[in-house]
Amino acid sequence: MLGKSIAPAVLLDIDGVLYVGDEPIPGAIAALAELQTLSAGMRLVTNTTSKSRRQIVDHLRQLGFDVGMQEVLTPAALAVRHCRERGHRSVKLLVGEALREDLTELAQTPSTVGAVDAVVLGDLGEGFTAAVLNEAFRLLMDGAELVALQHNRYWRRPDGLVLDVGAYSAALEYATGCDAVVVGKPAPAFFAAALAELNAQPDAAVMIGDDVEADVGGAIDAGLRGILVRTGKYRKDTLEASGVTPTEIVDSIAEVPGLLR
Repeated sequence: MLGKSIAPAVLLDIDGVLYVGDEPIPGAIAALAELQTLSAGMRLVTNTTSKSRRQIVDHLRQLGFDVGMQEVLTPAALAVRHCRERGHRSVKLLVGEALREDLTELAQTPSTVGAVDAVVLGDLGEGFTAAVLNEAFRLLMDGAELVALQHNRYWRRPDGLVLDVGAYSAALEYATGCDAVVVGKPAPAFFAAALAELNAQPDAAVMIGDDVEADVGGAIDAGLRGILVRTGKYRKDTLEASGVTPTEIVDSIAEVPGLLR
């Protein structure tokens, strides 16, 4: 059990934990509603970079989840903050069209016009072509910083597992010899930003996710407790090879309210 009598702040992954595709995980709608009352505050923290925050909230509501816009934190906000702090004047966005509304603060400069300070890499889906990756490679070799919205290896769609942003970021890092700045999970700054919104300390918070590395391992490294669910992208062999020991492992989000009670 979690071993805390005081209600913790709850950070909760979305895709693979609350739903897969257009199907809610059985019991997830009721579990989320109960967690909202049991917790000392909640943030839905996602590495999804194929949708804007507005679209994520709309999708959740369509599936029957009662969530507010302020409850969702995505890597896009952290990318804007990072580029602002670094003083990047021109940024090449390699993200899906849907995400651009969350990145409007960043000055987008075509690679053919002047220098580019940063390449922001998100989920392009089928748009991850050799031409796109080569363009990014050249910009990075010319001095641009690689800002990866997340570093997940893969994720689960209704048709099965598919490569995620981390795989393409790793290819660019290997080719250029430079490390990406990762602003999504498992970056400590991402967890810190979520806890700051809840005015919570790491030792009074718990993260629930289906990714043993980005969700659970990242949370534990940041001082939180981490609950792994056996839904979404969960794989037993990945857990065993990860070296991560979750605080708890449950079959699904439906079991989590019982842990907090």
